[in-house]
Order: sequence, then structure tokens, then C-alpha cells
Amino acid sequence: MMSLSWVYLLGRSQVKPSDCNNCEAVRHTFILQVATMIPWVLLACALPCAADPLLAAFARRDFQKGSPQLICSMPGPQGPPGPPGAPGPSGMVGRMGFPGRDGQDGQDGDRGETGEEGSPGRTGNRGKPGPKGKAGAIGRAGPRGPKGVSGAPGKHGTPGKKGPKGKKGEPGLPGPCSCGSSHAKSAFSVAVTKSYPRERLPIKFDKILMNEGGHYNASSGKFVCGVPGIYYFTYDITLANKHLAIGLVHNGQYRIRTFDANTGNHDVASGSTILALRQGDEVWLQIFYSEQNGLFYDPYWTDSLFTGFLIYADQDNPSEV
Repeated sequence: MMSLSWVYLLGRSQVKPSDCNNCEAVRHTFILQVATMIPWVLLACALPCAADPLLAAFARRDFQKGSPQLICSMPGPQGPPGPPGAPGPSGMVGRMGFPGRDGQDGQDGDRGETGEEGSPGRTGNRGKPGPKGKAGAIGRAGPRGPKGVSGAPGKHGTPGKKGPKGKKGEPGLPGPCSCGSSHAKSAFSVAVTKSYPRERLPIKFDKILMNEGGHYNASSGKFVCGVPGIYYFTYDITLANKHLAIGLVHNGQYRIRTFDANTGNHDVASGSTILALRQGDEVWLQIFYSEQNGLFYDPYWTDSLFTGFLIYADQDNPSEV
């Protein structure tokens, strides 16, 4: 009980050394108050029932008298703020917050003015080839290529119906001479009736001026040797509008080839040679370059001629003469 009353008195005194400006005077005042309260504490211990009312009355009387105890126990005026203290250490970094929600899309701004054209940049690296495009339109046919190698013969088809009787053919090769004459004859001179024939094919000279022995075939454009011996061949071809590249062919091989350039006017290309032929050999003329086919025909004032004749027959085999 004594300890509780002591604490109560100390609490009622409201004297705190930290609240006074003169700490020494406060200390003496505090000791004086404690000495004054001791008898009352003893009395409170003896008379526990009357201790609390007496102490309350005593406390009320002290407050009314305005003792120094009351002055020291009241808080003084607030002092000016002190200088700011040194900054404290940085706190720990807090954990990252959750990402916020996306804001609403803003409205499109006004279109800006066109800027000045900049200087061209450096050429970049070449890119990878793109995908293959669609097939283009079919172009014009190119020049005719050389004749290919003959393929293997195909299988025989089923026999067709018998056709009508054909026209009478050209005279065949002469047989062995049985007339007893010692002079064999073979000569021809022919002309064309069309301009610009097909290239790399025998030119068909279908206008017959002379065909001694019938050895020139007008349907094929070839001279077929019927009398072995030495022959002379020559040609005079009119050209216009294009250049002319023409050659004389013996059994599929060129023997002579000539080229004549067109100068804007009509011109004549010519060539001649002598050949030793065996029976059955073939000789003809053909254009050997497709872009230089200037062979020209005019029925009113010009011709293109192909001529050949036997100089002398081969006497090694008299039966062929």
C-alpha cells in the first residue's frame, strides 16, 4: 500500500527535471516536496481509508496557494525550432510495385508539314533473290535453230486406207547408157519465183530454164548426180532489204559460202565452184543465217539463178556413162 501511495504522490507532483530551465532549483524543490509528503504517507499507511481524501484535499490546497511546485510542473512556452538535423541513412529499396493499367489511347495528332527531301543514302547491300514471279507473256518466236539429230524410228502404225492415185512424178535418174553414144549429157539452169525462202533448207528453184538429163528435182530443190564426173556450179542471186548469207551444199556439207551486205539498193550475190560427183550425190543452195535472208524476186525485171553442168564424165567405169 505504501508503494502505491508513493507513486501516486510523485505522479501528482508533476515535477519533471527535464521540464525546468534551472535543473538545480528543480532538484531542491523536488527533495523538499518529498520530505513534506513523508508524514502524510505514514499517515496514509495507518489510515488507509482516510488517506486518499486527505491527499486529494492537500493537493487541491497546494494548487490554490500557487507554490513553486505548481510553476515548475506547468509546461513553458514552445521554443523556436531547432536547426535541421543531419540526413539519416537511406532506407532499404522497397519491392517493385505491380505494373499499372494501360492508359487510354490518345487522339491522333494533326498531320505535320512535308519536310525537305533528304540527301540520298548509301546503297544498301544486295538483298536475297525474291520468289519466282509469274510466267510472262509468250514472246515472239526466235530464229530457227540448227537441225537436230534424227531420232530413232517410231513404231509402224496401222495401215491407213488406200488413197487416190497421185500425179505423175519427176523423171528418174537415167539408167546405164545403152545407146552407144560416147558423150554423156547433164546440165541445168533454174530460177526462183518467191522472195525470202525458209532458212537452212534447200531453196526450191521452181522455174526450169533448162534440165538436160532431168537430174535437177524442182520439188526438192536438189540436183542429183546421174553421171559421175567433174561438174561446174554457179549462182547469181538478187538481194534487197536485207543482207544475204548463202552457201552451196554438197551431201549436207557446205562447199562455198558467200555474204553480201545490202547497201539500200538492189545487189547481186554470186559464187561458183567445181565439184567431183559420184552417182547419187546431191547439190543444192540454202540460206545459212536466219537474220541475213535477202533473196529477192521480181517477176518484171530480175531473176535469181542456179546453174550447173557436167564438164567431163568419169571414164573409170564405162558402164556408168
